[in-house]
Amino acid sequence: MAIEIGQFTGSWEELVELLDVAFSAPWSEEQYTAERLVWERERSIVASEDGQLVGHTGTFSHLMTVPGGQLPVAGVTMVGVRATHRRRGILRDLMRRQLTDVHEAGREPLAALTASEPVIYPRFGYGLAAVYQEIAVPKASRGLRPVAGIDDVRIRYVDAREYLHRCADLRNKLAAERPGHFVHDERWREYAISNTVTIDTDNASKLRCVVAERDGELTGFAYYRTKRADKGYVDVQRVHAVDIASHAALWRYLLEPDLLSETHCEMLALDDPLLDLLLDPRAPNPVTRDGLWIRPVDVRRALAGRTYAQDIDVVLEVVDEFLPWNAGRWHLSGGPDGASCESVSRDADLTLDVRDLGAVYLGRPSLARLGRAGLVTEHRAGALAATSEAFSTSRLPFLDTGF
Repeated sequence: MAIEIGQFTGSWEELVELLDVAFSAPWSEEQYTAERLVWERERSIVASEDGQLVGHTGTFSHLMTVPGGQLPVAGVTMVGVRATHRRRGILRDLMRRQLTDVHEAGREPLAALTASEPVIYPRFGYGLAAVYQEIAVPKASRGLRPVAGIDDVRIRYVDAREYLHRCADLRNKLAAERPGHFVHDERWREYAISNTVTIDTDNASKLRCVVAERDGELTGFAYYRTKRADKGYVDVQRVHAVDIASHAALWRYLLEPDLLSETHCEMLALDDPLLDLLLDPRAPNPVTRDGLWIRPVDVRRALAGRTYAQDIDVVLEVVDEFLPWNAGRWHLSGGPDGASCESVSRDADLTLDVRDLGAVYLGRPSLARLGRAGLVTEHRAGALAATSEAFSTSRLPFLDTGF
């Protein structure tokens, strides 16, 4: 039978059955409940053979922070193909259909995803745009450097659900300052407290929330769980604060658990202040992992949709074998106040693959670094260094909510 690619019209239960098989490690009932909260049926695309689902890809409608503002971004999710149907080009066809639909709709100039297998997606034009660290700090190494005002911050327990909207509003305000964060609407606010699952749920507490306050005003919050077992620990889900004193006060609390030996955090930005405040720089024992992958769907609108650290005037030749409408030469001009981008026929200053453009889009890694690896070709002397500086950002991109 021929494989058919089209809009999903089946039930949630059919999709769950496919994902259970495709991922080989089924999600828990709680995780599926959380995923259904944010699932957008109308943006699900499936591959079918003789009436059976054999592949799927979905899209979330995100508003994501990029340098200088926020853009609509297509969040790619729930991608899977049955093992019985691999190596038949089904994933390629699903990806092409999805990206074509996004392009033709004309709303989202970028697609983004988190990868279960990172070697898969570069061939579809995705570049690694943000990484994160997983840390585990022993209680004996919890010491922090002094922080002015930390003792003026009050830390107290609250009910996570009762404080959901206050905490989410604070997090969304801060998200506008960090490339890679996306806005939590009502669905994602609920997701943020219903899908925070510790590494090992045996003997784990319910989700706990503490808030930081100064003079009665909310200045930060943290979500976490605790676990008592052979080696009990605090499992930190997220920490957000409006100032360094509140940030340090929350972490001081999380690093000093009664009866527990360690504090874990599975997703921490590489420039989180905690890493500079710890007295023992070896204490976190960090493991760096790939986080957010970015793919320009419309190069012109994507490049014009962000600002740049300094004035830029460059012609980029973009190689894109998967989405041919992106391939060609693009004149990018602008600076800190905005930018424009148009197709041109004149000689290029730099040539790069679309996956590498996606990788540097949010400000990390530097274009110069990719150039040293031979991934960017410079045709005009000085163009690489100047363009790299223009693409840089003061804060590293970071995705705080997996999808």
